[in-house]
Amino acid sequence: MKALILAAGYGTRLARVAKDTPKPLLPVAGKPLIDYTVDKLKKVAGLSEIVVVSNNKFYRHFCAWAGTHPDFKIRVVNDGTNSPEERLGSVGDIYFVWGKEKALDDWLVLGGDNIYEQDLNEFMVWALAKAPAVTIGVYDIKDIAGASKFGVSALNSSGKVVSFQEKPAKPASSLITMLLYYFPRQALGYIEEYRRVSKALDAAGSYIQWLVEKKNVYGFKFGGKWYDIGSVESLEEANAYFKERRISS
Repeated sequence: MKALILAAGYGTRLARVAKDTPKPLLPVAGKPLIDYTVDKLKKVAGLSEIVVVSNNKFYRHFCAWAGTHPDFKIRVVNDGTNSPEERLGSVGDIYFVWGKEKALDDWLVLGGDNIYEQDLNEFMVWALAKAPAVTIGVYDIKDIAGASKFGVSALNSSGKVVSFQEKPAKPASSLITMLLYYFPRQALGYIEEYRRVSKALDAAGSYIQWLVEKKNVYGFKFGGKWYDIGSVESLEEANAYFKERRISS
């Protein structure tokens, strides 16, 4: 199994504090945001490699960062884009990386700008038990109005995703989808099928919505704190929370 961290954004909404630093490398409580994800991935059994997809503008930044993790195989892939107007989007980058791979592997896909407390072990046990179905991470933000900024899921008693809406104007619940997906190798071909019928390659949520309508998808509920770092405010909130947690522990 391999992990793919999506880190090819340009962080335009954080330009005021990011300057020339890609969002996943911004510090949170003293270490790069992406390190929280990498530290969890290193504990996942059977994971052979972490692939980070970046853009051309920040490619060297991530190559330098990867050198700070000599204990694990981390490969940085350049998607070749140089500006927000050229970006491939989340689905485009997943397709780009998978298209370059020679071997057929299971893939764990994660957002480089998400940070959460719970480890990945329970998620992986659940996901492997549901294979060959796709499994996604879900989280209750306990804010129905705020859920309109995310993909909103509904699960049945067995954990199957029975409905999904990408950024609905009137969310039915506060159970949102994290940018955390497990794709067994049998499910990798679905993305080619999706690309033939859709041009929505920017938001991964659009792909998940299509999968829910066409295939079997299961959701695993995460506990603890979770942040999607999409603004200066969310960055400051995560920094304060994890700094306090580190001090108190």
